[in-house]
Amino acid sequence: MRISVDSASDVAPYEQVREAIAEQINSGALAVGAKLPTVRALAADLGIAANTAARAYRELEQAGLLETRGRAGTFVSGSGDQAAARAAEAAATYAEVTHALGIQREQALAIVRAALRA
Repeated sequence: MRISVDSASDVAPYEQVREAIAEQINSGALAVGAKLPTVRALAADLGIAANTAARAYRELEQAGLLETRGRAGTFVSGSGDQAAARAAEAAATYAEVTHALGIQREQALAIVRAALRA
């Protein structure tokens, strides 16, 4: 697992860690069932606070990408394979809603781009 944290970035460190892990899960670089380092080990490797690493793991677990198995550790969840399908479903719903509201395609895309930047 390759992660780097840029302390000069405007993006919070936990968000940088969360994004990096999510990208690796979604790309298949981290396979379903792969064991991740402990919160303390990850924090030490990245030079961040343990609470920062814990927050990234917690948000990934809430998103269904990770699962914690008590003392056994944290693993890539099998439901992580469904992330792209869930996003596609949300996109289809968004497309239906914007169409029903009479919002033009380019304006709908601009709204999405703004949301992704936020």
